[in-house]
Amino acid sequence: MNAIVGTALKLGDDIDTDAIIPARYLTSMDTSSLTEHVMENFDPTFKMRLRENRIIVAGRNFGCGSSREHAPLVLKAAGVQAIVAENFARIFFRNSINIGLFAVEAPNASSSFNEGDRVRIDIDRLEVRNLTRGIRISIKEFSEPVLSILKAGGLVRYLKAKGEW
Repeated sequence: MNAIVGTALKLGDDIDTDAIIPARYLTSMDTSSLTEHVMENFDPTFKMRLRENRIIVAGRNFGCGSSREHAPLVLKAAGVQAIVAENFARIFFRNSINIGLFAVEAPNASSSFNEGDRVRIDIDRLEVRNLTRGIRISIKEFSEPVLSILKAGGLVRYLKAKGEW
């Protein structure tokens, strides 16, 4: 698998799903209209920052709160390539994998990156590198089924490729 390379958009700890996409907009699954509201209450500068920085780097408990699948869908539709966090809420992590959004757990991720740093995620080598600062961080290994789903681009594509959809 090729590495994912981009620039860091830095967020903190405990980014919940209501911060990612407020519940009042969840009457639709139209991700193109939902992206207009991504992080609007939490960080009004998010969409502007996302234009240049496509890899979210965050602290602990990313995606906590409601189990809504809209949150990773909206992030991916808005242009997020991957999320590197110290850890994820379990259901957010699983929803991300199922839609093919890379959610990578890396200890000390938050303190190892600044906004705009160049990021390289190499799943095969189990590392995230800060190319700007010369820092390497080991990432948590994916199970074989999870890795297969990610490489296929999400659960639906994985099942279609196997002839099970």
